Amino acid sequence: MHVSAAGWGAAVLAVLCLVVGRWLGWVELATLGVTLVAVLAVALLLTVGRTRYAVRLDLADRRVRIGERAVGGLTVRNTARGRSLPALVELPVGEGRADFPVPSLASGAEHDELFAIPTAHRGVVVVGPVQSVRGDPLGLVRRTLRWTRPVELFVHPRVVPLVGASAGVLRDLEGQSTRDLSDSDLSFHALRDYVQGDDRRAIHWRTTARRGTLMVKQFEDTRRTQTAVVLSTDPADYVDVEEFETAVSVVASLGVQTLREQRDLTVLAGPGRLRVNTPPLLLDDCSRIVMGSVSPGGRGKGAPAATGTALLGRRVAREAPDATVALLVTGSARADAELRLGARHVPTGTRTVVVSCASGGEVAVRTQGTLTLAALPSVDELPRVLRRVVV
Repeated sequence: MHVSAAGWGAAVLAVLCLVVGRWLGWVELATLGVTLVAVLAVALLLTVGRTRYAVRLDLADRRVRIGERAVGGLTVRNTARGRSLPALVELPVGEGRADFPVPSLASGAEHDELFAIPTAHRGVVVVGPVQSVRGDPLGLVRRTLRWTRPVELFVHPRVVPLVGASAGVLRDLEGQSTRDLSDSDLSFHALRDYVQGDDRRAIHWRTTARRGTLMVKQFEDTRRTQTAVVLSTDPADYVDVEEFETAVSVVASLGVQTLREQRDLTVLAGPGRLRVNTPPLLLDDCSRIVMGSVSPGGRGKGAPAATGTALLGRRVAREAPDATVALLVTGSARADAELRLGARHVPTGTRTVVVSCASGGEVAVRTQGTLTLAALPSVDELPRVLRRVVV
C-alpha cells in the first residue's frame, strides 16, 4: 500500500483541524477534521481485498527497426468465482506509462487492450511490469499488484546493405597472406638451403638437381580474415548525437554484413565486446550502446566506460591482436592527426580504416600505406565509401 503526498497532507491537515478546533472550540474546523478522517478511512477501505486476475502481455515483435511500428496486446482475465470490481491497470513503457481502465468482469471473462510503442529512437524499451491499482478516486491511497515481468523491446539501429560494396575490405579469398614464414602452407614464398631436420617432402627436386645442393620450399603463413570493428563512445569525439547514431549504424551495418558472409568478427564498443553469434544478437547489443564518460580519476560510479579515438588502436591490439582488418568508427570532432595517432597502435600489417562520421559533410577517402581515413556524412554513403576504400 502506498500513501501519496496528498494523502499524507490530508492526514496532517485532519489532525491539525481536530486539535485546533477542539482547543479553540471552533466546531466548523473540528468538523472539517472529522470529514478528512472519514475520507481517509474510505480510501483505506477501497484498497482492502485482493483482485484475482490472470494477465498476459504480448508484443508482436520484440525486435524492430527505427521507425517501424511496434504493437502489443494486454489481456486481463478474471479468475475469481464472482464478478470483479472495476480497476485500473498500469503499463510502464520506457520512461512513460499507459493507464488502461478495466471494467467489472464476470468470472472467467476477459478484457483486451491494444497499444503502440514509439520507435523513433534507437534503444531498449522496457515494457512492464503490468500492475493493477486499487485505490480511491482522489489518489490519496493506492495499492498495486504486479502481474507480469518486464519485457525488453529492442529498437535496432538502421542497417544499410553492403552486398558487393565490402568486397576487398572484408574479403576472405582462401585466407590472407601474412609476413610470417613457415615450412608448410599454401602461399609459396621462396626457396632456401636445406637444414637438418627439414621435412624432406618440402625439397624442391628440380632446383636441387640443377644446383647440386638440397633446396627446400618456404611459404608464407595464411590466415582467415578477422575483422575488428571498434566504436568510440566518448562524447568528446562527436559534434552532436546525430553523429553518434550514424556511427552506431555504421558498426551495425559492417557487423551484419561480416556475419552474413560467415567471417570472423570482433565488435568492441563501450566497456566490453558485443555478441557476434548471430546478426539479431549483434543488433540487440547495438541497441544498448550509449555514449559514456569517464571521470578524470577513473570510471565514475555507475558511469559506462568510454573509449575515445586515441584509445581505439590500443584496444584492437589488446583485445583483437589477430585482426587482419580493423575498422575504427568515430565522430568528426577530431582532426586527422588525432585519428592517425589513435590508429598507430593497431598491430603492424593490419589493414586499418578510420571512419569519421561527419554530419552534413562530404565523402572523402585518403589512404596512406595500410591506413585509410574516410569521412562519412551519413550511413547511406557507407557502400560508396567502402568502394572508394578498395579503389
